[in-house]
Amino acid sequence: MSDPTVAKAIIEGLRSTPKTLPTALLYDALGSALFEAITELPEYGLTRADLRMIEGHAGDVVRAVGGPVDVVELGPGGGRKAAIFLRAVGAAQAHTTFTAVDVSAAALRDCKRALEAMDGVEVRCVEATYLEGLRRAERVPGTHRLVLFLGSNLSNFDRRDALAFLRDVRATLAPGDALLLATDLEKPAAQLLPAYDDALGVTAAFNRNLLVRLNREYGADFALADFAHEARWNALDRRIEMHLVARRACVVHLLDATVAFAAGESVWTESSHRFRTDELRACADDSGFACIEQWTDAAWPFAHSLFLAR
Repeated sequence: MSDPTVAKAIIEGLRSTPKTLPTALLYDALGSALFEAITELPEYGLTRADLRMIEGHAGDVVRAVGGPVDVVELGPGGGRKAAIFLRAVGAAQAHTTFTAVDVSAAALRDCKRALEAMDGVEVRCVEATYLEGLRRAERVPGTHRLVLFLGSNLSNFDRRDALAFLRDVRATLAPGDALLLATDLEKPAAQLLPAYDDALGVTAAFNRNLLVRLNREYGADFALADFAHEARWNALDRRIEMHLVARRACVVHLLDATVAFAAGESVWTESSHRFRTDELRACADDSGFACIEQWTDAAWPFAHSLFLAR
């Protein structure tokens, strides 16, 4: 059954200029699986950079925060990064509570399956948006909370919304708690664009699956052949934009609405912003944190910033 709040956002987005759709709709069970496949593509260097950073500095993160810690990850995917990180935590403490927060039930199942056999780790899952999940995640007495926000997920927020989000995260934390924030850094468009428009077409399938979901869950009649995936670099706002572009003029029906598309008109489905390291440190200061450590990957410019709640 469709969610009335999401349904309202869909209709409002499709009636706006430019047309938009909620990014969260990309991540149904199939969308989550397709995204996991994207992370394995040769063009997509983000995940490999993220993994290198975790493998190289997870122990440093735990030592900098000071233990013991309970760990909450926002958007953990299949749990691959969490497994690496939790091994580092396990070297410092005998028992760790790990809470996975995700809107995707499928992703949570995969994450729990990947982690539940780890010695000394108790896995909890919260199916919710990031902030709701953080508020619902039970605290473990006598520990600092360490929140992982990896994979450059912050990049999906507009910059103003990203700062507001960081402030909201800080409001859920106590002084001495921490946030490990992974962000992709600025790099040439020629390096970025193939990561969002790969030769195999996996990202295109991921994007167009959103229309499949609308057809299935919201009674829409999108013809997939009428829409092409397109990745665009917006140099002014320093972001990649994913769009679904109408190949011809067409009319789509969903819920109680009728939406007309002109040939070449697009639906904007996702944004992915790029950051600078000094910009991230300023975000920490402006949101009630102090950036106490920052590591960067040279092969694919990428940053892990450790924010401590003041």
